[in-house]
Amino acid sequence: MARSPKIIADRPTTKRIGALRALWPFIRPYRGLLASALVALVVTAGISLVLPLAVRRVVDGFDAGARLLDQYFGAAVAIVALLALGTGMRYYLVTRLGERVVADIREAVFDRVITLSPAFYERVLTGEIISRITTDTTLIQSVIGSSVSIALRNFLILIGGMGMLLWTSAKLSGLVLLLVPLVVVPIIVLGRRLRVLSRENQDWIAQSSGAASESLLSAQTVQAFTHEGPTRARFREVTERSFDSALSRVRTRTVMTVIVIFLIFSGVLGVLWVGARDVRADVMSMGQLVQFVIYAVLVAGAVGALSEIWGELQRAAGATERLTELLSAEDTLTDPVDPLPLPRPVQGRIGFRNVSFHYPSRPEVSALEGVTLDIQPGETVALVGPSGAGKTTVVQLLLRFWDPASGTVSIDGMDLRRMARADFRQAIALVPQDPVIFATTARENIRFGRPGASDAEVEAAARAAHADEFLSALPEGYDSYVGERGVMLSGGQKQRIAIARAILRDAPILLLDEATSALDAESERLVQAAVDELTRTRTTIIVAHRLATVKKADRIVVFDHGRIVAQGRHDELVTQGGLYARLARLQFTESLAS
Repeated sequence: MARSPKIIADRPTTKRIGALRALWPFIRPYRGLLASALVALVVTAGISLVLPLAVRRVVDGFDAGARLLDQYFGAAVAIVALLALGTGMRYYLVTRLGERVVADIREAVFDRVITLSPAFYERVLTGEIISRITTDTTLIQSVIGSSVSIALRNFLILIGGMGMLLWTSAKLSGLVLLLVPLVVVPIIVLGRRLRVLSRENQDWIAQSSGAASESLLSAQTVQAFTHEGPTRARFREVTERSFDSALSRVRTRTVMTVIVIFLIFSGVLGVLWVGARDVRADVMSMGQLVQFVIYAVLVAGAVGALSEIWGELQRAAGATERLTELLSAEDTLTDPVDPLPLPRPVQGRIGFRNVSFHYPSRPEVSALEGVTLDIQPGETVALVGPSGAGKTTVVQLLLRFWDPASGTVSIDGMDLRRMARADFRQAIALVPQDPVIFATTARENIRFGRPGASDAEVEAAARAAHADEFLSALPEGYDSYVGERGVMLSGGQKQRIAIARAILRDAPILLLDEATSALDAESERLVQAAVDELTRTRTTIIVAHRLATVKKADRIVVFDHGRIVAQGRHDELVTQGGLYARLARLQFTESLAS
């Protein structure tokens, strides 16, 4: 399976952990929470460094009176209690911060990608985007809510512990410092390799999610063509590549962990051996040696933890970079800096002026070539012609899913590129050939056309689309769950819900892209009556293959190879001959024969 060209293959690799700086804009609004977490973190680190002093007091004062010994132990217990309380507060604050920041990141990424034009989705699988919003943000949550906190705490313990080691015994501390380069070198060398493997692993996880999403959304087609075997093989291949990549990352991290831990604790044992000889020679007390050993263990543990967390930070840096790519993804379509408003009330006059367009994925084929078309307010215009003639492209340009290579598309004389897309799209209602039904109730699917509509308005729209009868017959009526992509509904039922949605929107411009293609003869008759009523007060563009559905249109525009080849009413075009007459003869002859 080929990778998405721009999102994966051309992506620069992470050069440094500094990619995590991109998270700061999301953390900045919660500086107070961050400051409180840092205070708790510093306090717990400080208490951890005080605890060995209490232990030394206990050891050196073991021969003192029972009362003094009790006081030493009591002080140690109080320190432990403060440590537990501070650690609990630190955990709560940093976890809350992590959850809040990740929620904001997910919302920001979704807010961005939901507005990107179709050109973006030609380059990236939807499953990969979902992987980034879920898997990558989970990694970041782990880092912000845990790893960074632990890293900072261990860094403070490392610095403070080294200071206390020097204060306790300069001689033994010098031996410990000799170990530092031996530990740091493998962390740096293997860390670079780990960073590359972590990023590669996340990419393969995203591809695995994309393959699963694509196949599951098309499960019925996969089963109908008995394509389960190749589909399983394709998913297995991507998943195994993801596993192999993860295994390489795990091996590298394992090697790094083994080397670091061995060097650290071997060094501690060596230092302990030297210290034990100093105690026997009365160079230092037993309490000092115990204190030094505890500090050495704290420092060693801090270094080991930092080496572990470094790998997590590497993975989070890669995840952050992937999310940043989505947040900064360039769109081929943008709104103007100072958009002009669409004049109100909207008349519904549509204009195409010498419009040419090529889809980016098919640059050698003209979808439209020099098209000029004027549609008057309230006029119903049908676009007909062979498949690929450019009919649906007209609808997509009018919604500004794409911009023409040349020429202009306008509503009420206003070039679409001079307005905000959300502004003029409010004046348009669309019934697509393949209606989108959401995994919610039938009522909410219709209300999607106008979120503020009342239940009575929703039901009135359903009656106008002749959907009320079958919706009322559902187990819970309009409040029945219709399944993912409307799997519990027939094609005709989904089409009528889409028509009801457009009726509810009550927009001055109506776009019907094969709106009755999935209906049986009786349903088509009923819906056509509703459409005829709906189009009386609206500017309507009907894209149709079945000419019987457009005979009543005010004007029929015939497309062929991206050009307008004829215009007129049904009877006029039949009389003129040409492409429309040939299509009409084929369709109506077949209809009579059947």
